[in-house]
Amino acid sequence: MTPLDWAAVALFTLCWLGYEPVLRVLSRSVGTLNQDMQLVRRVWMSAMTRREIRLVDSQLMGHSINTASFFASTNLLLIAAVAGILFGGEAALRGFAVVGAEAVSLPLLEAKLALILICLVRGLLDFIWAIRQLNYTLAVIGSVGEDDGALDREALGRAAGDLINPALASFSQGVRAYYFALAAAAWLMGPLWLSVGVVAAFSLLIWRQEGSPAARAIRKVRAVLESDSGKTPSGR
Repeated sequence: MTPLDWAAVALFTLCWLGYEPVLRVLSRSVGTLNQDMQLVRRVWMSAMTRREIRLVDSQLMGHSINTASFFASTNLLLIAAVAGILFGGEAALRGFAVVGAEAVSLPLLEAKLALILICLVRGLLDFIWAIRQLNYTLAVIGSVGEDDGALDREALGRAAGDLINPALASFSQGVRAYYFALAAAAWLMGPLWLSVGVVAAFSLLIWRQEGSPAARAIRKVRAVLESDSGKTPSGR
């Protein structure tokens, strides 16, 4: 690997590992989409405990599980494709080398494919964990009795919110892995392309969290929910 390759990989690692700390800093100042959605989901779970019929909640949860399952299945196919080239022997590697913009050694090509594979595998593990946690949340929804007056519904709603938020955080991490996998794929064209790709992916993710129309809209929703003390669960 050339010094440019090492520098590009270091930048990739910095952006990948530094994304979450940057989000935490932004959440303390201007707020982020993920942080605002945490409160929205807690309000949802609190409202769920007070509904007599929870068909809508089950449908929404089913949609979330189906979406995570779709991404996990797609991710698995991509992993199989990349792994097939990476572990398919020298002939497979030499046949794939033509997609690059520069002539590289086979060990370097293997390193480039391995970086893509690492991103995809991390995403698959996140999707699998998200699906499991969403299924746990479904069980919680099903456990809420309709006529149990002794049930502390507010506490149960907070507990359900503490379960669904990590589940969908894992889903977000899995989706984020696609962005970094695309950036890693740019390394096939050279180290400068890897640097450009990871900076572009990082900047796009931050903008969608803090400055996108969706982020601004959810921020307004959160403000409305916070102003309504009857709907905002305590202890958030």
